[in-house]
Amino acid sequence: MASADIGLIGLAVMGSNLALNIAEKGYTVAVHNRTAARIDEFVATAKEQGLDGKVVPEADLVQFIQSVKRPRSIIIMVKAGKPVDEMIEQLLPHLDAGDAILECGNSLFTDTQRRFDYLTPKGIGYLGIGVSGGEEGARHGPSIMVGGAEEQWKNAQPILEAISAKFNGEPCCAYLGKGGAGHFVKTIHNGIEYGDMQMIAEVYGVMRDGLGMDPKTASGVFKEWNNGPLNSYLIEITGYVLEAIDPQTGKPLVDLILDKAGQKGTGVWSAIAAQQLGVPATAIEGAVAARSISSGKDERVAAEAVYGKRSGSHGRHIDIGDLEKALLAGKIVSYAQGFAVMAKASEEYGWNLPLATIAKIWRAGCIIRSRFLDQMSAAFARGGATNLLMVPDFVTIMKDAHHSLRKIVAAGAIGEFPLICLSASLAYFDSYRQAQGTANLTQGQRDFFGAHGFELIDRPGEQHGTWPSTLGN
Repeated sequence: MASADIGLIGLAVMGSNLALNIAEKGYTVAVHNRTAARIDEFVATAKEQGLDGKVVPEADLVQFIQSVKRPRSIIIMVKAGKPVDEMIEQLLPHLDAGDAILECGNSLFTDTQRRFDYLTPKGIGYLGIGVSGGEEGARHGPSIMVGGAEEQWKNAQPILEAISAKFNGEPCCAYLGKGGAGHFVKTIHNGIEYGDMQMIAEVYGVMRDGLGMDPKTASGVFKEWNNGPLNSYLIEITGYVLEAIDPQTGKPLVDLILDKAGQKGTGVWSAIAAQQLGVPATAIEGAVAARSISSGKDERVAAEAVYGKRSGSHGRHIDIGDLEKALLAGKIVSYAQGFAVMAKASEEYGWNLPLATIAKIWRAGCIIRSRFLDQMSAAFARGGATNLLMVPDFVTIMKDAHHSLRKIVAAGAIGEFPLICLSASLAYFDSYRQAQGTANLTQGQRDFFGAHGFELIDRPGEQHGTWPSTLGN
């Protein structure tokens, strides 16, 4: 007897929390896991939280599928890549036309598009769903980005909206387009997240090595900033991370954490996508590079021994107000780049991505939620701007803040503080607003060695230069 409103496969932390969230919202969820013992553990947890009456545990895959009401919506929370394809093949013989598989992991959007194209002729819907907010978000309300078949989205919409985060009563959940649209938007979200986190880390580095701040003092600064224009989830948690104390040593925990950052691929995917689309996303690229550099700890230690420690002397003259404005300017550039990538992808793949809606569903639940997403959403709803840097609200902010960003990047160069993302953001901003650039020389060089041709400002058509021969020199 089909009794569950939705099914979920994969009861690791994220899957378990999503299932508990669904049950808490009043829906009955069938659950399955490759390891049956994990199902028992989940049922025990659900019982502790008074939700066992809304859970249908099934160790047998076929019985699990049959326990879900038709048209079925079945969430899969398994590792991205081959395990997703294998799970699809296990489910496929037992699904009926109109059923849908909802893949809520961090899959590469081209894989999602391939699966969508594979299942659509078979009458099976495929929703690639980006879920942001980490473990807490999954349990209490994430931001949800949906792509795939619109009919199957409508079947699952009430449940997905119910479990999503809310901002002023509005669900942070939306259908964004066919195929891989949802997972693409989640990928760019994560790219922006990479840039955001790296810029915060760079500012912390200036506080630590330039201004001589201890973690507790730096924590106080970030907490104060969270009450102003920089108000955001990442600024908020930075204050908490910096004030944490290791119970064994009594030392600031951040000073004991090894300075090697990992990555799961979405940042790299967003940088690659931007390059393939021909849209500059230098903040994302810089953040990915910074994590890669951080992984070479032994090499960095050896290099410091060869070149000596940085002086950091210039940092003493840095104004904390400039540091705040520099971070604000860098973040705006990072968001501008991310939205520009999505706008180009929308055009390239025919998705018609609703940029205003994307900004709205990022206002709560997700990792990059911040105060100015409301302004961004309103700007895209009005239309007319091709880049956030041309939106009046952000023009006003940048006209003021870019001077501070310039001071901080200059101080970083002189004081030897690595500012990969902040300097990349400044270089992008300066390049973007330079009416007469330097690509004219690049075009001349390309024509010299490869006869690639160029345009002239005073006549139409492709032109070529008459260059001297360098053969034999």
